[in-house]
Amino acid sequence: MSPLVSKLPNIGTTIFTTMSAMASQYEAINLSQGFPDFSAPQDLIDLVSKYLNQGYNQYPPMIGVEYLRDQIRLKAQRLYAVETNHETEITVTSGATEALFVAIQTIVHAGDEVIVFDPAYDSYAPAVTLAQGKCIHIPLDVNFNIDWNQVAAAITSKTRLIIINSPHNPTGSTISEQDLDSLATLIANKDIYILADEVYEHMVFDGQQHLSLLSREDLRQRSFVVSSFGKTYHATGWKIAYCIAPAELSLEFRKIHQFVTFTTHTASQWALAEFLQTCPEHYLSLSAFYNKKRDLFNALLEQSRFKLIPSQGTYFQLADYGAISDMADMQFVSYLTQEIGVAAIPLSVFYANPPEQTLVRFCFAKNDHTLELACEKLTRISL
Repeated sequence: MSPLVSKLPNIGTTIFTTMSAMASQYEAINLSQGFPDFSAPQDLIDLVSKYLNQGYNQYPPMIGVEYLRDQIRLKAQRLYAVETNHETEITVTSGATEALFVAIQTIVHAGDEVIVFDPAYDSYAPAVTLAQGKCIHIPLDVNFNIDWNQVAAAITSKTRLIIINSPHNPTGSTISEQDLDSLATLIANKDIYILADEVYEHMVFDGQQHLSLLSREDLRQRSFVVSSFGKTYHATGWKIAYCIAPAELSLEFRKIHQFVTFTTHTASQWALAEFLQTCPEHYLSLSAFYNKKRDLFNALLEQSRFKLIPSQGTYFQLADYGAISDMADMQFVSYLTQEIGVAAIPLSVFYANPPEQTLVRFCFAKNDHTLELACEKLTRISL
């Protein structure tokens, strides 16, 4: 047999897997991969058990359990004053990564161009490549905001999709109403769609409100909006998310979804639906919960040599280590993990063409004691 030709020849193991494995090997505190070290709400876990024991163990509908889709509809209505149809516009997926992948496969054809903003979450570009499209990488500015003049200059007749991520992983920045106005103006009368990665929608800080593309009818009608139950309910391993899109887009989305995962764990869907209905205060209070953790983490690092750029959203915090070392960021996070005992993520891996900078990403979705131990180690760095 001739050698296998890779469809992703330049892609290796993700940085998240690499750093978590290194953290485990060196018994370091893992502030790299984005998952909590505390449990999902006990009431939600009890509901999963209830539905498992009541026999909800066979295939659910391909598009998701109706009860859950209806609760998603009500939640979107409550938060974003938008009317959606849970039969034709809401699809439950096996994690947000699946939803992002399927949306890209739905829209992107061979030769199409997709605008992504660097630093960008690492699943976007491979999905575009597999759709035989081309990523057009536009760097965010020094404050990690979008330069819309660069976007305007990058749009061509081949531009088919723009990926918006807010709150933004890895930087923690958020979009503004002016950003949405600029986006709407640029794509008006053009055959351009939007993929809105909003998995951290319930983690927005300092009194801000999350600006969902669902709240703008001019943008919603050409958007796939992706949200994550795993992020919201501290249950990333459950891999349950959803995509809201207009009926004609959802129809094509579902054609692909059915051949990727087909459907998603049944009892968990029923449990999430009931928890959404009976405990909305969980997602309504989540921003305050993580705002407090961000403030604790940053306060604990005040005496360190890191320079912090306060996160506006997500559960990630950027830190500049330039006053500590001139190492490349991958070398520095290896040093942190192996010598200091705290794992982080280098920012350069999120760029197609990394700039010269000394930034790493920490995850503060951890118990307070974990954050205290990690920051004690980080403040003792003596390089």
